[in-house]
Amino acid sequence: MKARTPIIALLTLTGFTLLTGCGIGEASVTDKETIEAALPVPVEVTQPSRADIYATYAATATITSDADAPVVARVPGEVVELLVEEGDYVVAGQVLARLDGERLRLEMLAAKANLKRARTEYERNIDLSQRGLISASKFDSLQYDLEELEATYKLKRLSYDYSNIRAPIAGIVAAREIKPGQNLAINDVAFRITDTKELIAYLYIPQSELSKFDVGHTADIEVASMPGTRIPATIQRISPTIDARNGTFRATAMIDNANGNLAPGMFGRFTIAYEQHKAALVIPAEALLDEDDESTVYVVSNGEVVRRTVVTGIESGGNVEILSGLGDDEIIVVVGHSGLRSGSKVLASNTIPDRFAG
Repeated sequence: MKARTPIIALLTLTGFTLLTGCGIGEASVTDKETIEAALPVPVEVTQPSRADIYATYAATATITSDADAPVVARVPGEVVELLVEEGDYVVAGQVLARLDGERLRLEMLAAKANLKRARTEYERNIDLSQRGLISASKFDSLQYDLEELEATYKLKRLSYDYSNIRAPIAGIVAAREIKPGQNLAINDVAFRITDTKELIAYLYIPQSELSKFDVGHTADIEVASMPGTRIPATIQRISPTIDARNGTFRATAMIDNANGNLAPGMFGRFTIAYEQHKAALVIPAEALLDEDDESTVYVVSNGEVVRRTVVTGIESGGNVEILSGLGDDEIIVVVGHSGLRSGSKVLASNTIPDRFAG
């Protein structure tokens, strides 16, 4: 029994010395880093997916109509009848209003009577001319008078018809500028007709972007009256010249508005898709880390992460195209990058992540 006493004392002394050196209940800095490195970091992960992705350009413009026509009075007169109101749909040639055309009607009837008398005189002399009983010059004069009176009658009839103010195009009555009893002069604007089935917008784009755009490119439009709704449009025309005042070129976007959701004068935000990559490998933009002019992602394998450099392409709608450096079936970290480095252990939020839909 006495032989064991020194051994126990020695062990006790040794243990006391170790505890004194480290501090009771404390780990060394090295031990702390080792423990933290061994603990898995909670992260959210996903996998790349295949989707079409577009390079886009944003622009703003006022939406207008390419078919917008003022309706003017072609003869003077008092407004005696209004047949349409603002908001009504009209067809080309439809009567919109009537002017007092009584004087014009009487002038037309007088011209018609003169024409009838001249035609009778001309027909009576046809037989005489054929038998040589009247001179050729007299017969020619009768024919010329007849033609002149025919033209006069047609002009008077046309003026009388102009007392009916007609729509030059089909569309919506955008404005009524006249009132009953109002006296109009020639070329006074009575109405404005707008065809809203197809609208346009003129987009002014910096000349540095000219090579990216072409006729047929598609665009999406957003307007304040319909937040969150995207309305399709198509680039129909591109001006081949540059405006020297501001260094821009003009692209004309056509908008199908058959449903009538848009109206001329609305302010639209346009997103133009000028380049498309089909079935591209895409990942969420938040998975990408940009540092030292390199784009990297954390790839998860066997519960650890490896930081890998990737080459990116188009970025659009919160997605980034991956050109190289990543495979379709690899798992990447989307949330929880902070504090990660190659070799860090991670605890994924789901072991088989949902496919990311681009």
